Amino acid sequence: MPPLGLLHMRAWASLFSRLLRPPGVVCIREVHFHSQVSEAVLTSQLKPQHEKSNFIIKTPKGTRDLSPQQMVVREKILDMVIGCFKRHGAKRLDTPAFELKEMLTEKYGEDSGLIYDLKDQGGELLSLRYDLTVPFARYLAMNKVKKMKRYHVGKVWRRESPTIVQGRYREFCQCDFDIAGQFDPMIPDAECLKIMCEILSGLQLGDFLIKVNDRRILDGMLAVCGVPESKFHAICSSIDKLDKISWNDVRHEMVAKKGLAPEVADRIGDYIQCHGGVSLVEEMFQDSRLSQNKQAIEGLGDLKLLFEYLTLFGIAEKISFDLSLARGLDYYTGVIYEAVLLQTPAQAEESLNTSGQKIRTTETQVFVATPQKNFLHERLKLISELWDAGIKAELLYKNNPKLLTQLHYCEHTGIPLAVIIGEQELKEGVIKLRSVASREEVAIKRENLVAEIQKRLSES
Repeated sequence: MPPLGLLHMRAWASLFSRLLRPPGVVCIREVHFHSQVSEAVLTSQLKPQHEKSNFIIKTPKGTRDLSPQQMVVREKILDMVIGCFKRHGAKRLDTPAFELKEMLTEKYGEDSGLIYDLKDQGGELLSLRYDLTVPFARYLAMNKVKKMKRYHVGKVWRRESPTIVQGRYREFCQCDFDIAGQFDPMIPDAECLKIMCEILSGLQLGDFLIKVNDRRILDGMLAVCGVPESKFHAICSSIDKLDKISWNDVRHEMVAKKGLAPEVADRIGDYIQCHGGVSLVEEMFQDSRLSQNKQAIEGLGDLKLLFEYLTLFGIAEKISFDLSLARGLDYYTGVIYEAVLLQTPAQAEESLNTSGQKIRTTETQVFVATPQKNFLHERLKLISELWDAGIKAELLYKNNPKLLTQLHYCEHTGIPLAVIIGEQELKEGVIKLRSVASREEVAIKRENLVAEIQKRLSES
C-alpha cells in the first residue's frame, strides 16, 4: 500500500499448477501487549557497543513506521475495503507469514529472486510470503476445499529495490479478495471488477480506469504477428512497459535487445496501442488475423460476455479493453485486469485528508478528571465503571494532576466529554459532566451517569 492509501489494485485470475490445485478447483479470482517502557530504558537497550560507534537507529531499507495519524487513515481505508469484501459474502482467512521455500519459489517464475529466504531453524527451508495468493492455493489444496470466496488482509515481503516516492516498499499490506472454484464464465470476474469499482469510488481518490485483457488474446496476438513462441514471455515484458515508456522505446527494445524482426514489432504496435470498450472487442472479432486464431477468439468471446455483465452492474464505462495489459504471465491463464488512477499519487493522497480536520489518534469518549489532590482512588473507581459499561475512557497517570492540565489534554486530543469528581461532588452523590467543546457543565447523579453519557454519545 502506498504511504497513506490504496492507490493501485490488481485483480488476480490465476490457474495454479496441478501440484497445488485440488481436483475441481480450476481458477482463483481475486481482487503486545506491553507494560509501560520508558524512553530512557528503550534508549539504553539500543545503545551501541564501543566498537559500534557509528550505529544508526533506523528502519530496515524498504520498510517504514506508520505514525498514529497515518494509522488512523489506514484503518479507515481497511475498514472500508473489508466492509466491501464482507458485503460480497467473503469469509476471512489468515495464513502464516512464512511458507515452505519450495512452495513459493516454483510459483513466481522470474520473480522468485525477490523472495526473502529465512535461515534453516529446524529442518525446514522457509521464505517470507511474497503475496497472499499462493498461500491461499496451498490452503485449498491442503484442506481439499473446492469452492471458497475469501478475503485476506496482511503483510507481504518482496526483496526488490524500493522506490519510496512511488510508494513501493519491501514490506507492504495486500488486500485480497478471491473466488475459487468452477463457475460459469465471467460471473466471478464481473463481481471482482464491481468490487474494485466500489472500493476505489468509496476511497474518493479521483477518477480511475480498470484495464482488462485476456492471456489468450495476448498469446493469439503474438502468434498471428509472427512472434516465435519461445519469445512470447520476453516480448510481453516489453509490452508491459508501454504505460511507462513510449511505443518507440518499446519497439527499440523488442528489435535491438530481443531480436524481433522490425515488421513483426510494427504489427504488434498496431494492436497494443488500441484500447476501448465493447466496440473494440467487436472490432477485434472482425480482425483478419486475430479471427484466425482459436485462442484469441475464445478470449474475445469471454470479454464480450464480461462487458455484458459489467453493463448490468452499471460499471462498463469504467472498464477499458487494453491490449497492452500484459501482467503476471507466469500465473494468469485467462482474463487479466488492474485498476489505475487517472491522477498523480500526490493528488490522490491529498484527497484522503479530512478537509483540514484534525485527525484523532484515539477513540476516547470520556476523560475522568478531578480538581483536587488525593482523588486517585475515586478516579480509578469511576473510570472502571465507565470501562465496564463499554465506554472508552482515559485519565492521566498522576496522583495529583492540575485540573487545567487535564482539560487541556481533552481539548488537544479531541475527547468530547469529561467527567469531574471532587469533594463536593462526592458529598452530594453527583458527577460533573463537561462538554469539552462548549465547556458547559451539568451535575448528574452518579447512578445516572453511564446512561447520560451513552445518550449523549448516541446523539453525537
